Amino acid sequence: MKTTVAIIGAGPGLGLASARRFGAEGFNIALLSRTKEHVDVLAAELAGAGINARGYAADVRDQEGLAAALAQAAEDLGPVEILQYSPVPSKEYLRPVLETTPEELRSALEFSALGAAAAINAVLPGMRGLGRGTALFINGSSAVRPNHNYAGTSAAFAAESAYAQMLHDALAPEGIHVAQLIIPLGIGGGDPAHEPAALSETLWSIYSDGKDFRSFVTPLD
Repeated sequence: MKTTVAIIGAGPGLGLASARRFGAEGFNIALLSRTKEHVDVLAAELAGAGINARGYAADVRDQEGLAAALAQAAEDLGPVEILQYSPVPSKEYLRPVLETTPEELRSALEFSALGAAAAINAVLPGMRGLGRGTALFINGSSAVRPNHNYAGTSAAFAAESAYAQMLHDALAPEGIHVAQLIIPLGIGGGDPAHEPAALSETLWSIYSDGKDFRSFVTPLD
């Protein structure tokens, strides 16, 4: 039975690169973003490469909608064995702390920590049924080094990191690996290690190794 990689926050950069890398290994691919037309284009591109992929509309701040989209993906493509949680933060989460409102912090936490929890709760029964699974959380450096210029992501990524670390510790005995990849310099930018294709190889290595919780693309200064 083929299983599924669900990529939350799928776009033409890292999401598509991950879909290509894991799809080449025989996984079915579920692409989730807020706009279905957007992921349908990516799914068609993957189909041209012989990869079975489908697009689903889901907003990570809509927990019920996200869970429904993941359930539909599992029904269409097979149980979700690998979850990649990598939605791109809104610009409103990248403001200095003294300019960030409580509502913006609430939104950032819904986007990162609560969305991640909703996604995990949706796919965990299927992973347990398989007896295996992997959850990959993708974050920038503010997840481990708060930056007062980026208050929303610093607070929300820290909460997401703590939640993922607890999942790692709790689920490891069940054969379910939870891991976090920190991308210090962002995706792209001219550093070969930060290009989408290279990052997808790193994610594949993390999945294949199945042990450590946190990895860094490059060391923090």
